Formats: sequence, structure tokens, C-alpha cells
Amino acid sequence: MKTSEDRILTTHVGSLPRPDGLLAILEAQDRGRSYSPDALGSATATAVAEAVRAQIAAGIDIVCDGEMSKLSYTVYVKHRLSGIADGGGRTGPARGPADLEDHPGFLAWRVRLRDLPRTRYAPPRCVGPVAYGDRAPLSADIANLRRAADAQAPVEAFLNAASPGVLPLFVEDAHYGDEDGFVADLAEALRSEYEAVHAAGFLLQIDCPEIAMGRHIDYQDLSDAAFLRVAERNIEALNHATANIPPEAMRMHVCWGNYPGPHTRDIAVAKIFDVIFKGRPQAILFEGANPRHDHEWRDWETAAIPDDKILVPGVIDSTTNFVEHPRLVAERIRRYAGIVGRERVIAGTDCGFATVAGMIRVYPSVVWAKLGALAEGARIASEALWGRPGPAGGPTESGRNR
Repeated sequence: MKTSEDRILTTHVGSLPRPDGLLAILEAQDRGRSYSPDALGSATATAVAEAVRAQIAAGIDIVCDGEMSKLSYTVYVKHRLSGIADGGGRTGPARGPADLEDHPGFLAWRVRLRDLPRTRYAPPRCVGPVAYGDRAPLSADIANLRRAADAQAPVEAFLNAASPGVLPLFVEDAHYGDEDGFVADLAEALRSEYEAVHAAGFLLQIDCPEIAMGRHIDYQDLSDAAFLRVAERNIEALNHATANIPPEAMRMHVCWGNYPGPHTRDIAVAKIFDVIFKGRPQAILFEGANPRHDHEWRDWETAAIPDDKILVPGVIDSTTNFVEHPRLVAERIRRYAGIVGRERVIAGTDCGFATVAGMIRVYPSVVWAKLGALAEGARIASEALWGRPGPAGGPTESGRNR
């Protein structure tokens, strides 16, 4: 994994807006309607090439395929894992977020505002033993990103994959009857995908929102201590599945759910530090820009961060159409550089910009403006952190946790 050796590098969490033509084919595939596999392949390859080109143009150093082939970061597994199929499942977590249940009528109000996803994916369900089945979609993802990366020459490139522990939140279990067993088999199945991404020469990003988000959704009735035991089980499953991949070849994304809402039930990041730090991936991507978690850089400041970890704080909010001022972005970057040192910070985003492909929360052109602000903020921070004059404020570059 590249580090910020002479400037602050930039990246993001993964999902980007899909073109309308590709979205229509993805929806048809997901719903079991007639579609052309050749058209899907061609549209996806074109979209990946354009997404990588646009990321480079916006100033992003560590790029990905934008998750162009996936309708969502979890439901995609039903096209790859045997034992998971359509029908009888659910369209989201087993329960609604606790913070939204505190405000009856909130979801209905959002419907009236047309602020809910345009796309509804067919709910997946586990109907038999889970194993890795069809490798063709993964092979296509690898080939598409390889062509695009070879053409654009980014600093690095990554591919996303779901964590074993997040899938039970979105895939109803109608087979195992035991969540521990379900997660264990998911880890074994996903090992194939993880190792294939690494073997292809890309960074592997494992999306683990359940480590934080799970607390106020499926596990909202547990105590914090009981939830942390579930989170530790999920990290152990992730570590088992990635045992053959070097930590420096991996990134782990943790979040509280990429939705605009009160988020008053989010578990504090300080309570999950011990679990996060047990994960094998070297880089940790986390929310640091939205109004509920921006202040938590102070908690990172006092945390016992392992010396080998790289922090990738979100310095851009992925749920608002405000474009952050680059000077604010630079200030946020410098906060974390003051904690672990400039070389161990990469500037990122809170979450993806299209967690469900048809979700319209940040207008597509605004997405690119926000990524441009991320890159400009990183430039400003770099000027200050490497001894050149710059307008950003914040802590010094020394790094109190180095």
C-alpha cells in the first residue's frame, strides 16, 4: 500500500453514481427480467473506464471501479455465492435504524420529498450451504479495472468486497438457523473473492459497516458489551478469511450507515476502537466529516492506535450536496496528521456516493465537485505539512501517536 510519503494521498470509499443505461440493465438482471449479458458487459466496462478517468481528473490518487457492476455493496453476492437466492428475504436490515424509530413519520416524510432510493433491489435469502459459485462476475470486475488502471495509471487501485459479518444484516438466513455458523461459512466462501483481488494486484477493501452500524440496527436490543462480542466475532471471521493476504494489501471501511438521519443512536467510535484495531487490514476508513462524527477526531487523538495502522478519515460528507471548502478539508486532514503523522494519513470520504446504485442523495455532478474539493484540500494540507506555506490550520505534523 502506498503511503503519503511526500504529500497527502487521496481516495474514497468506493461506490459512485452509475450511468442510467447501465443502471437499467443492473435492475433487470437483479429482478430476473430479460437482459443481454453482452450489453451488461459492454456497459459495465465502459462505465468503469469513465469512472477511473473521472477519478483521476478530480485528483483522486487511489481509485476503484466505482462498483459499477454492483447494484449494492451487499446484494451483489447473490450473483456469486451459491446458497443465496432471490425471494422471501428483505430489502434491508431486519429492523429499521433505531434513530429513525425515535421519529415516527420520518420515513414517510422522506417518501413525500422523494428522498428515498429510486432503485429497490430484489431481497436476497440464504437457502442452502454457502460457497463461492460463479467466478465470472469477479473475473469481469478484475479485467475491467485492470484495463482502466493500465490506461490511466493511478497511484493505486482497489476493489470492494463485502465483509462476512455485514451480510447477515441484509441476507435473510432461511438455512443455518445459527448466525455464528452462517458467518463462518460466509468467511470461507468470501476467502476466494478476497484472494483473487489480491492476486490480481489490487488493494482489497472490505466493507465492514456492521462493526458500527449493526449496533443501532439488528443488534439494537443488545447491551454494548453483548454487541461488542458480535463485532469481535465478525472481525475474527474477517481475519480468518484474509489470513493469506498481507495486511498492507488491505483496507477496512467502518461506518454507521450511509443515510441522512438523526444518527442519535450511533455507538461512539471510542467504544469500538479495540475491535477495529484487531482487524488485519492496515488501512482503516471511517466517518470523520458528518455532523455526528466530525468531533470524534478527539477520540482518535487519545486512542492507542497500533503503529502499523494507516488512517483514512472521511473528510467529505457523502450524504449532503454541500461542497466542502478545501480549507476545511485541509484542516480535517491536519487534525489526523497531528495524531499519527503525515505519512500515516490518506484523505477519504465518509462513505460511498451510491451505496444502492439508484440512490440519489448527492447529485452526480456534485459528487465530482466534492471529490475535487477533497483533492484541493489535500494539496493545501500537503503544502503546510511538508513545510511549504498554506492557509490550513490545525495541529502540527509531528504526530502524537507515532
